[in-house]
Parts: sequence; structure tokens; C-alpha cells
Amino acid sequence: MTAVSEPSGRRAAARPDRRAQILATAAGLFADRGFHGVSIDELGAAVGVSGPALYRYFPSKDAMLSEMLVGISERLLAEGRRRLAATDGPAAALRALIGWHVEFALTEPALITVQERDLANLTAADRHRVRQLQRRYVETWVDVLLQVLPESDEATARAAAHAVFGLINSTPHSALLDTAAMASLLERMAAAALTTPGALAVNDH
Repeated sequence: MTAVSEPSGRRAAARPDRRAQILATAAGLFADRGFHGVSIDELGAAVGVSGPALYRYFPSKDAMLSEMLVGISERLLAEGRRRLAATDGPAAALRALIGWHVEFALTEPALITVQERDLANLTAADRHRVRQLQRRYVETWVDVLLQVLPESDEATARAAAHAVFGLINSTPHSALLDTAAMASLLERMAAAALTTPGALAVNDH
């Protein structure tokens, strides 16, 4: 009996899924033990293959880290812009940005840990790419904050955005409630920190 081969489209779809699975597993291991604390053989075992078999998907462990961290920044920026485009007015735009960042932080705590700890392990070119994407993401927040709070200025809004990222990105350590309750708490705290009257007013002293 002639064997039926798998459709080429299905094979093509399976490869990105497998890459995503490998990256997710690697993120968890890197978060737990650090980038240098995980060998390629350990990564392979965690996804059910030999270490060298991973080279069918990534040329090196460094390439995995690069795709992981550049991908985080690309995803934050693209989805942030997408959600902004679906809003009507500055207040709704700010809620959308806060909601998106909280959602990301609660669903991807391992990626946040790897980002904070292992960015320095990227090549100079990849670090530059991540920094560029991060700056663009921050500027989307700055633009919205200046519309919501015209009494502020760019430097203050930028500093406030970074401070709120720190609050939200603490979730690998602070997420002690169920996901819905933690999301609600973080959204309320972030909104209060940014929009309490006078919070972002420019200090002339």
C-alpha cells in the first residue's frame, strides 16, 4: 500500500509551531537557571530531542536568545500599536496600553525574567535592535500620556512610563493572586500612578 505523505502546507505550519515550542521551553529554562546555566543538550532533552537536533531550527543557543528577546520587543510594539489603533480618545488609549502590558506580563513571566537578566548576552547588533524597539514602544506611551496629561512634559512622561513598566514587570515575583484579580490590581495601580492629579506635573525645583 502506498504511504500517504503529509501535505506540504501542514509540514510548513508545523515548523513554526515547533520553533515556538522550543523558544517557550528555552525561556522557562533560562528564567530558572540563567542563559549560561542551560546546555544545548538540556534544552534538547526538555523538548524531547537530542541537543544537536535543535540545530535544525536554530543555528545556536545564542540565536535562540536573540530571537526570543528581539521577538519580545517586536511583539510589545506591534500589539501596542494595534490596540491603540482600535481606541477612541487618549483616555481609552492609555487604558489599552496598560491592559496590553499587564496581559503580556502575566502571561509571559519567563520572558520578562530573561529580558531583564540576559539582555547583555546578546550580540551588540541584537542589543541595539532591542533598544531601538524598546524606545519606540516607550514613545507610544509618552505620546499618549502627553495627550492625557498636558501639564506634563516628555522627560517626565518617559520616566513615568519606565516606572510603570517596573511595577507591571514585577509580576514574576508579585503575582500572588489569580490571573484575573492580579490583572485588575495591576491595571488599577498603573492607572492611579499615572493619572492621579498632579502625579506627572512638571516639577520646577
